[in-house]
Amino acid sequence: MDVVGVEGEAAAGGAGGVRAVPAGPVGEWEREPQPSDSLRTFGAVVQALREHAGLSRVDLGARVQYSKHTVESVELGRRMPDEAFVERAEEALGNTGALRKAARHLTRGEAGLAAWFRRWARLEREAVSLCTYECRLVPGLLQSEAYARSVIEGTIPLRTDEQMEGQLAARMERQATMRERPTVPFSFIVEEHVFRWRFADPHAMRELVDHVLECSAPRNVTLQVVPLDARLHACLDGPVRLLETPDGQRLGYSEGQQNGRLISDRKEVSLLCQRYDTLRSQALPPGESRALLERLRGEL
Repeated sequence: MDVVGVEGEAAAGGAGGVRAVPAGPVGEWEREPQPSDSLRTFGAVVQALREHAGLSRVDLGARVQYSKHTVESVELGRRMPDEAFVERAEEALGNTGALRKAARHLTRGEAGLAAWFRRWARLEREAVSLCTYECRLVPGLLQSEAYARSVIEGTIPLRTDEQMEGQLAARMERQATMRERPTVPFSFIVEEHVFRWRFADPHAMRELVDHVLECSAPRNVTLQVVPLDARLHACLDGPVRLLETPDGQRLGYSEGQQNGRLISDRKEVSLLCQRYDTLRSQALPPGESRALLERLRGEL
């Protein structure tokens, strides 16, 4: 999807691991813009161990030589702990090794991506094949900048200019995946009405079609359009997103209002693959699909 839902590109943040952070109260500039799942989990473990030891945040802060505000921010996933915090908290909370091991897997929230979409976005970057069926909006990997901006501007709740620019940058950055991986097959099946949706003036509409044609031109990218006069087809339940991992596992992803679900059950993924393969035979072939888009561009 491509609105705070649609492709989950909604939150703010960045990528990285443990970094050095000074002790003391956490100002807004030090907070994680959008705490990652790993930061929240690490914080919950710290809190559980602290409470099991019968310590308050003030008590733990004294032992790790950080303020109670820092302890609170770490426990709530709002702050990336530095190595000193991890080591001192480990010693103060039983030396079980749990915090040291957990800290190795800490990551920041990824810029412009909603929490529920981050795992899929990471899998997407490593996939050996990717298939996308979309019936609502142009897939994020094919969106022009003007189209993406229009989609983001229309989302609720409204965002600041800074948040919008961060989300837009994240969406455009994802498109590098196709450019940088010319041997990975990317398949897209998109409903014709998606390209006819007048999101802006004719110039921006033509720009979108040109961008889609350019993105789908490489040999490893296949674009098929489901024409308006097509009959009822195999994917009427909604968008389908599928990928294959380097170790041969097939996964699916579905998304709705403010949530997303990674699908790993073999039977469910197999069913989605069957539906997608059937829709391939029902959509226009790639050559005819490009011709349709070129005609559509001429009508604008």
